[in-house]
Amino acid sequence: MLVTACALRCRLGQRSLYGSLSQAVKLRSYSSQPSSQAGATDIIRNIGIIAHVDAGKTTTTERMLYYSGMIRHLGNVDDRNTTTDFLELEAQRKITIQSAAISFNWPPKEECLPGFEPKIINLIDTPGHGDFRFEVDRCMPILDGAVCILDAVKGVETHTERVWASAHQFKIPRILFVNKLDRDGASFKNSVLDVATRLQSHPLVCQIPWWKGEDFIGVIDVINRVGLKFSSTGEPTRVDVEKSFSQNFPALAEEVERARSKLVEELADRDEKLMEMFIEDEKSITASHIKQSIRRLVCTGEGAVVPVFAGASRKNMGVQPLLDAVVDYLPSPQDRPEVVVISGKQEFPLSQALDHVTKNSKKAQSHHHKIIGALASVFKVVDDPDRGPLSYVRVYYGNLPKRASMWNTNIHQFEKPLNMFQVAASKTYDIPHLMSGQIGALTGLKNSRTGDTLITFPGREAPESVRTIQIRPPEIPPAVAVLAIEPFGQADATALEGVLARLTKEDPSVRWAKDEKTEQYLVYGMGKLHLEIVEHRLRTHYKVPKSIEFKGVQVEYRETVTSPVGPHRVEYERTVANKSGKAACSATIEPLQSHHHNHTTLSESCTERDGNFISISIPLPEDGSRLPFDPEEKRQQLLNGAIAALARGPRRGVAMSNCLVTITYDHSTDYFGEVSGAHIVNAAIHAVRDALKLAHAQGAVGILEPVMKVDIFCPEDVWGTIQHDLQSARGGVVLEINDPNGEKDVLDGGIDVSKVYVPPDPYEMVHSLADRRKGTVRMLQVVARAPLKEMLAYDETLRGMTQGRHSIHMELDTWERVTGTRERALDEEGF
Repeated sequence: MLVTACALRCRLGQRSLYGSLSQAVKLRSYSSQPSSQAGATDIIRNIGIIAHVDAGKTTTTERMLYYSGMIRHLGNVDDRNTTTDFLELEAQRKITIQSAAISFNWPPKEECLPGFEPKIINLIDTPGHGDFRFEVDRCMPILDGAVCILDAVKGVETHTERVWASAHQFKIPRILFVNKLDRDGASFKNSVLDVATRLQSHPLVCQIPWWKGEDFIGVIDVINRVGLKFSSTGEPTRVDVEKSFSQNFPALAEEVERARSKLVEELADRDEKLMEMFIEDEKSITASHIKQSIRRLVCTGEGAVVPVFAGASRKNMGVQPLLDAVVDYLPSPQDRPEVVVISGKQEFPLSQALDHVTKNSKKAQSHHHKIIGALASVFKVVDDPDRGPLSYVRVYYGNLPKRASMWNTNIHQFEKPLNMFQVAASKTYDIPHLMSGQIGALTGLKNSRTGDTLITFPGREAPESVRTIQIRPPEIPPAVAVLAIEPFGQADATALEGVLARLTKEDPSVRWAKDEKTEQYLVYGMGKLHLEIVEHRLRTHYKVPKSIEFKGVQVEYRETVTSPVGPHRVEYERTVANKSGKAACSATIEPLQSHHHNHTTLSESCTERDGNFISISIPLPEDGSRLPFDPEEKRQQLLNGAIAALARGPRRGVAMSNCLVTITYDHSTDYFGEVSGAHIVNAAIHAVRDALKLAHAQGAVGILEPVMKVDIFCPEDVWGTIQHDLQSARGGVVLEINDPNGEKDVLDGGIDVSKVYVPPDPYEMVHSLADRRKGTVRMLQVVARAPLKEMLAYDETLRGMTQGRHSIHMELDTWERVTGTRERALDEEGF
């Protein structure tokens, strides 16, 4: 049976629901370290806070830490003193830049009945800005649940849709918190409808806002029929709906019963166990039955339904019930499907991969633990100025002891950590081990990177059968902007290369290369803000020499072929590493068309890398005899050569994209006996590069530029000006104009909105009249597509149009060919 903190207090009869929580917080000892690691996996909750920028993620996290007793004083984003946004630049810009991990307990131990232990919540506060989406993506696979936060004024925004889709991809169970209900223009009704129409999930309204006129004063738990009225300090007062509301607020009491009835009906339609009870006797369904039903549906991770809660974190309203919902509805690690690993070219659940290993192992024929001791994934690396690389890990199997020798299956070498920590934002606490399902950090792993898999073994050697087992690493999105850095002299260049190597280990979405012609270092990133942060960290954290000059952020262009070229054959005969040899191969390059992406056979036979498809063809002998070499080894060497050659195009020296490359290695003409792998790699490099040069000589190399999907939230009186500017001056196209608070479609994406229960807002009239009455401005959403070059500094342009009353969000939509006068202008700009 699910037992929450509030249920325990009610059962004991010691105090009203959350009635003395603030007092309890003031009296507790404020041990800032979470409880011991000892305990079962079912007490762990690994959760992430996900949302659009400025939805209130960090503020909500700060309240969670305060009410759990983790911190003594409430921090504030505006005051730049929050626990999780501890970087200097995060405080200055008032945004989350990097994901922060912190562990705490809920409910507080003194609130639990004897025999009940608090849950250990490992929480990750993720960024909401689109430039830092890789921070979200690399944390997503290690989560067992997520809390998605909505701004009640703006509803579901663009980045909310993206992170929701990412959570859906990994089948992460979710609950939803409608925040900022205290703000003018807030609409719980429209936010809930947005969940159905834009997130394609049926909202289960578990709380409804408690309004006094147009003021938000608390929330009403429709499951337990309990109202929670919050004071300014966040102390809730319990009000029984059946006893108090029926007399004082009869209309509200009816709405609570309507909400509860709709919730039970929706659950019964989806959950067989509750359906049976519903058919037998609807009145027999208790709050506990409803919660168990919600948990069963949520824990599947399908996202077909999502429990919805209400609050205003800035006013300390609704956070404690939200924490109870985390405990009640989000799963523990043992409730989640086991991790899927890559073994060879196939993916298996871990147990199946280990079964296969034990069946083929002479030393271990029955027990997995005789093969591996623990399996963990590195999901983040931080460059700590005092400790060196700090590697965040999630343990999926076994018990990971402190200072155990760990085999890195990606780089094929052992590493031994120096120490193990439990992390509380900027603070760390020594721990002896990490058990399955736990999250922690290790120091001393000098070579491990984000996405690497770590395995420990009972013996001193890594068995051959498990050396290559990996947990799939996160995909790194393509760079769209570049920062040019010019060192002064060789000493500066050497220092800069060392720093950039450390930086890219910390943030794999940052890549760099040296332009041999200009001797500048080009750092590639996800956008203007991303690279501004990179520059700031290079100057302050990594302390690059002051003589190094930063040239500013520019758009990252790419090259592509516009017509087929080849096959072009090259013979490579040189001495490499004191070993002579000869190798040859042929390369054909053609533009990648839209039908190629949809061609199943092509996608299965090719390797996709940086927007290119690469196919390696090694024909078998016609007489049926065996090849005189290992084809898989040659295939990998040829692939490495093709990737290296595509890194620089012939026209501007930037990466190639949108190309279909076919490398043919025919043993009858291209095999001249055993040679080093370098000979094969270089043969592929020269074949592809020469084919590209030939295409350039024929005028068949075009330039691609990143085109962004732009989402602007602006006042109604300036949307026309913005639309005109985007289309006439920026080369963009406005796709749609939306009213976030307007009426929703009856049907959208298969969800019948008319069947979605939503409580009425305090005002049910024309929105413009309500906005004038409340002294606010009606806001509209402008969705457009525009070249990134025209949008790099568009936030400043909008500031002048809207007097700062706007928000803008951009994400890469596609790469498009630059033509006409804009192409000629790029050629004149040169490199």
